Amino acid sequence: MTPNPNGAVNGRRALPLHTRMLVGFVVGAGAGILANLYAADAAWLASFVTYVTDPIGQLFLRLLFMLVIPLVFSALVLGVVEIGDPKSLGRIGGKTLLWILTVTSIAVLIGLVLVNVLEPGRGLPPEVGQALLSEASERSAEIAGRGGSISGVELLLNIVPKNPVAAAAAGDLIAVMFFALMFGIAATVIRSHPTRSFVSTVQGVYDICLKLIGWIIELAPFAVAALLFSITAVLGVDVLMQLARFVGTVLLALGIHFFIVFPILLRLLGGMGPLAFFRGAQPALLTAFSTSSSSATLPTTLKVTEDNLGVPRRVARFVCTLGATANMNGTALFEGITVLFLAQFFGVELGMGQQVLILVLCIFGSIGAAGVPGGSLPVIAMILVMFGIPPEGIGLILGVDRLLDMCRTVVNVGGDMVGSVVIGRSEPVIADDADVSTDEIEPVVRPHTA
Repeated sequence: MTPNPNGAVNGRRALPLHTRMLVGFVVGAGAGILANLYAADAAWLASFVTYVTDPIGQLFLRLLFMLVIPLVFSALVLGVVEIGDPKSLGRIGGKTLLWILTVTSIAVLIGLVLVNVLEPGRGLPPEVGQALLSEASERSAEIAGRGGSISGVELLLNIVPKNPVAAAAAGDLIAVMFFALMFGIAATVIRSHPTRSFVSTVQGVYDICLKLIGWIIELAPFAVAALLFSITAVLGVDVLMQLARFVGTVLLALGIHFFIVFPILLRLLGGMGPLAFFRGAQPALLTAFSTSSSSATLPTTLKVTEDNLGVPRRVARFVCTLGATANMNGTALFEGITVLFLAQFFGVELGMGQQVLILVLCIFGSIGAAGVPGGSLPVIAMILVMFGIPPEGIGLILGVDRLLDMCRTVVNVGGDMVGSVVIGRSEPVIADDADVSTDEIEPVVRPHTA
């Protein structure tokens, strides 16, 4: 069988990646449940998990971890450069930056509150959760390269790395993020030819990371099957019940943000009725749901925002274009819920300070999420090991990620359009918005899904 450039094999088109991941989910979960029912205590099952399924899952996770540091560093540097210096970009740049940080924080906060209230990861017998944790905690600590608890003061001080290379080697994600943000700000202020060359190099690193993630994610169907088999062979059908609660929690959080927070912001800050907004925004929202890509939806988003919502062109082009890269409300919300769900699932207790830190990591991690299917997985995996949560749990969510991806993309795109309406209302009217120079307001667009 020989593949052709269109992804077909001998004239037959290959199944889409998300379909293959769903097949892997069903096969792995089904085989694991059967093994749990008929061979729970068999010696061969323990050997099969130890020498076959666990190594396959670990290989996938290690490949993801391999890309965390270059991906997050390059994505955040480019994100800051694209946002630019608010002073030089003027009022729109500052308002857009404030909008992104504020609304993304609200989204993550909604997710954290719902996870703590509904506790979708609870319900496993304590001894089972501890057994799972003990099996994976040693590997997690080894990957993370760090352990133990630290005080609040130390946590704040550790945000600023004494040695960024050492922080990267230790997997200290928040220190790397801080260093990348400072680097991006400095690169924005220094407008020289060498600086532009450096930014181009960083763009090359980012593009390489995207390509590598694209290759790695092709292994996801096999990793999903292996990881799900390992977990369901121990837990049986209980794990599927926990997963249904996770999906319900994510959809509820996305719904609250989309149908409650956005309408309130529209009414109070944008002066627009929610029904009028949803009617006008419908084409872009449907495109976002069907494509699961903020970037693929961008042309429709721009047209709808200008024509249907009446946002000035100069505002719509800046806010929506930048938002397709950096304003990822739904993605940040999803990352926060996923981390806390898996913490509950494995019985890892997280204090309020740790949850606030997760909130911060998810806000910046959503900007650093790669623009390919599963691109947020490296960030989620590194956050998991930072808090001693077994990253093997990622296998639980991959099989249902397609539906959640479609829904959170709608929230991402909706947030861009709501932001455009709010910021557009606060801007003074210019006689002809079409004459505004695009060199001043239009940043480079990096590909970005959900």
